[in-house]
Amino acid sequence: MTGTVYLVGAGPGAVDLLTLRAARLLERADIVLHDALVSADVLALAANARLLNVGKRAGKPSTDQAFINRVLVRAAQRHETVVRLKGGDPMLFGRAQEEIDACRAAGVAVEIVPGISAGFAAAADILTSLTHRKAARSVVFVTPAIGKGLQADDRWADAAAAADVAVIYMGKSQGARVCAALTERGVAATRPVVLVESASLNASRPVGGALGDLEAVAAHAGDGPALLILGEAVAAAAALYAPPSRAAIAS
Repeated sequence: MTGTVYLVGAGPGAVDLLTLRAARLLERADIVLHDALVSADVLALAANARLLNVGKRAGKPSTDQAFINRVLVRAAQRHETVVRLKGGDPMLFGRAQEEIDACRAAGVAVEIVPGISAGFAAAADILTSLTHRKAARSVVFVTPAIGKGLQADDRWADAAAAADVAVIYMGKSQGARVCAALTERGVAATRPVVLVESASLNASRPVGGALGDLEAVAAHAGDGPALLILGEAVAAAAALYAPPSRAAIAS
């Protein structure tokens, strides 16, 4: 048997933000390889599947990507419906291309099921458009995080500095680096920023401030997954969600 591998977006966390296609695939999946941040409510939809946690968390032990690639191929040789369940959208910082290439090289059919990225869920949580026509005509999605074995660089900062709005993934723990890289490229330390933790969930918690105060902003966040939205378009949200002791910085 050679089945099909479906790279499925689990969305930002809330189970009712899954697409209908994603939910139906989970219901008939034989095996699900899922990220660490996929919620229990989402996994519960795969009631008849074997669940395999292959998640990656920054600073914590992670499953090797080459191992995931091999397991996907082997699973497709034994099962009809193999779901690779990824947080957010598979095609945005999800290492999807490596898994697509591995399946293709092995002659395994692969399909993509898009999901809602955390960046869009975060903007929804703070009721702020990423493309306000008076403040933002360009948006970039960047991350300072790098893969294992790759050389660190700050090319991401060139794009973030040039855009009206930057959505920064996996940057909460790198506040000093993010601030330094952007200010070196001419971004004002007063540019508004909002950190949104656990976007789309009941535990969602925005914290606002300014780029120059990014480390202090991040210190107010908890342990949940978070991203940063930077730009004048989020000025009102940055002031609204500024901690009391930091309100003057965001205003």
